Amino acid sequence: MEVPGRGPPGEASWKNLSKEELENQYSPSRWVIRQGAEEALRTYSHIGDEATKKARATRRSLLHVPYGDGEGEKLDIYFPGEVSAASPFCLFFHGGYWQSGSKDTSAFMVNPLTAQGVAVVVMAYDLAPKGTLDQMVDQVTRSIAFVQKQYPYNEGIYLCGHSAGAHLASMMFLTNWTKHGVTPNLKGFFLVSGIYDLEPIVYTTHNAPLRMTLEDAQRNSPQLLLEAALTQPSDPACHVLVTVGQHDSPEFHRQSREFYQTLSRRGWNASFEEIHDVDHFEIIWNLTQKDFVLTQMILKTILQEH
Repeated sequence: MEVPGRGPPGEASWKNLSKEELENQYSPSRWVIRQGAEEALRTYSHIGDEATKKARATRRSLLHVPYGDGEGEKLDIYFPGEVSAASPFCLFFHGGYWQSGSKDTSAFMVNPLTAQGVAVVVMAYDLAPKGTLDQMVDQVTRSIAFVQKQYPYNEGIYLCGHSAGAHLASMMFLTNWTKHGVTPNLKGFFLVSGIYDLEPIVYTTHNAPLRMTLEDAQRNSPQLLLEAALTQPSDPACHVLVTVGQHDSPEFHRQSREFYQTLSRRGWNASFEEIHDVDHFEIIWNLTQKDFVLTQMILKTILQEH
């Protein structure tokens, strides 16, 4: 599939990129600076695996809880030491270009957050090619509704997603919750190195297992949906933190900045942070550290509410 025609000279758009440039911009492992691409991916998997083993060994948890009838529709709940149904809950959606990754290797933030009284939920969704983007968005929606119904006295639900997971979390801005029979107590979003306009992905090799058409991409692009939306935020106090790693690619930077700007124009309480000296993978694996700047930003946002 060819990249659509280039825009006018000077247009700051992905449409000005060649097919090779586009592939490069949307291949995060090519932008790592301290390791080779394969080594960075191995380290990412290893840290996630070790963090999950530690969380399951040291925290009270409910594992593989079904939030739906599908085989892949499971989530893990990790509780703080002082277990309370009124805890704040942070739901984490893993990355992997909607085609890799697992809840079983994604408990990065569990120990630092549960140590401060925050329950953490790590959810699974059906990956491509089994799952379509429409199905994944529906699964994320249902997982949030499930947590709200199970813990109706929660002190706030916060959504955190990395890369493809940030896209899935951001699709929740315009969800019609009435058909799910519950309105979740959403208090904040932490969007980490995300993709918010899926149209460029259609023209890369990453789309092979996804099989996205242009219409699929547009229907599942929060950037486009928010630009067209007429509604205002239901809770103007709900805080949205959009972050990107300093060493993420220019396209990831552009997507994050433009999405933040759109949120701000649409009345959301949004802020933008470029996280210093981290790449696309380090930004999330460093969430295992309580002193990491992004860990502190997330905790400050949640704890100042309580």
